[in-house]
Amino acid sequence: MRKKSTESVQNGNKEKEETEQRKSKLVRVASLTKEIRWDKLDNTAHLFPVIAGESMSNVYRISVTLTELIDPELLQQALDIVLPKFDGFNLRLRQGVFWYYFEENGKPAPKVREETTFPCRYIYPNRNNSYLFRVTYYKYRINLEVFHVLTDGMGGINFLKELTYQYLRLVHPELKGTKGDSLASSTSLNREDSFLKNYRKSSEKGYQTKKAYLVKGERLSPGEFGIMHGYMQVPELKAVCRQYGVSINEYLVGVFVWSVYKECMHGMPSDKPVRVAVPVNLRPYFNSITTKNFFVMVSAEFHPTEEEYAFEEVLAAVKESLKQQINKENLERLFSYNVSNEKILVARAAPLVIKNIAMRIVYTQSALANTSTITNIGNITVDDVYKPYVEMFHSCLAMSKGQHIKGNICSYGSTLVFSFSYDLADPSVQRAFFRKIAEDGVSVEIESNGVNYE
Repeated sequence: MRKKSTESVQNGNKEKEETEQRKSKLVRVASLTKEIRWDKLDNTAHLFPVIAGESMSNVYRISVTLTELIDPELLQQALDIVLPKFDGFNLRLRQGVFWYYFEENGKPAPKVREETTFPCRYIYPNRNNSYLFRVTYYKYRINLEVFHVLTDGMGGINFLKELTYQYLRLVHPELKGTKGDSLASSTSLNREDSFLKNYRKSSEKGYQTKKAYLVKGERLSPGEFGIMHGYMQVPELKAVCRQYGVSINEYLVGVFVWSVYKECMHGMPSDKPVRVAVPVNLRPYFNSITTKNFFVMVSAEFHPTEEEYAFEEVLAAVKESLKQQINKENLERLFSYNVSNEKILVARAAPLVIKNIAMRIVYTQSALANTSTITNIGNITVDDVYKPYVEMFHSCLAMSKGQHIKGNICSYGSTLVFSFSYDLADPSVQRAFFRKIAEDGVSVEIESNGVNYE
C-alpha cells in the first residue's frame, strides 16, 4: 500500500515536471516567434548604405558642451534609459533582395567611450552592438555621431537633447522634479516617411550633374580629420547682413564661395563654377515633425567667366541662385523626382545589386557637381531648467567624393559657430573665410583640433 502511494507521488511529480518543461518550452518558442519590428528606409536613406565606407563614412556629428566634466558612468546610464524610447535609433540595418531595411535592434545600448580618435569615422555595426550611431565624450563635451541612414540633423538634435537632459537629471537629481525620466513635450518620436506623403508624380530632374570646380591639394595624413570652429556673435552678423541685404545663411555661403574664388582660382576665369550644396530642412514647408530624413539639396553657384569680380557680385550670384531654388514648389519638385524614380515598377523589381550600381553612378555625378557642402542646422534651444548647464553646441560633416572641405553652421543663444571639417593640409580657404568676416566688422574667435597650426 505504501509502495503504491510512493509510486503515485513519484508519477505525480514526474507529470508535474514534464508539464513545467512543456510550459518552459512554449515560453521559449513564444519568445522566438515574437514579432520583430521592421521599417523601410526613407527615400534619401537608400543611398547611404551603398556609398558608405572607411573613406566616406556618411557620418555626421552633433555635440553639446556642458559646464561640468562628463561622468562616463552616468552618461552610459542616460543612454541606457533613453535609447529604448527612440524607435528611430533602436535599429539595425538589414540587406534584403530588393532593398535595405531596418529591423528592431533590442541589444544593449552601445558602449559610451572617451573620444580618442578623429570625428565622423565609419561606424562598423558589428563592433557597436549593431547600432548605427555612437556616443563619445571628451572632458566637458558629449558627442553624438550618426550614420545618415538613420536620420538627418534634426533627428540627431532631437536625440542628443533628450540624452543630455537625462544625463543632467542623473547628475543633478533635483532636476527630476515631477518629470522623472519622461521625454520633453517638444520631442518628436514621429517616424512618418514625409517624402512619400508629400511627393507628386514627376519626371523632371532638378539636381545639377555638370561638374563643378573642386578644391584640391596636399592631403592630411591618412586617417587625420581637421576641425576648425569660428565663433561669432549673432547681433554683429545680423548688422553686416543688413548692410549687404542678405540672410546670415546667404552671407556665410557667399563668403565661402568668395574664399574659394580668391584662394584657389586667384580671381581668374574658370570653365567650371564654384557650386555649394546647401541642404534644406523640408519640415517647415510641409508641416512635418518626422524624425526620419526629410531634406533636399539646393545649390549656390558662382561662375567666374571674367576677371576680378568684387565680393558684392559673388554674394549677389549666391543670393539669387538660392532664392530661385528655396521655395515650396521647387523643393517639392526636387524630392518628387527621386521618389517617382523609386516607385517605377522596373526599378522596384530590380535586385539590390543592380540598384546599388545605378545609385553609385548617380551619386558620383551629383557629388562631383558640387565644390563643397554647407549645412545650417539652425538655432538650437534647450528647456529653461537645463540652460545653466549647457554652454554650446557644435556640428560637423564627414568628407565625401570630391569634397575635401565642408562647412556646418549652428547657433546657441547669441553665439553662432561656423565649423569647417576638412582633410586638406593647406587651410588657406578657412583662413580667408574668417579673415573676410573679420574685415566686415564681425569679431571671430578661432578654435581647431590642431591638425595644422598655420
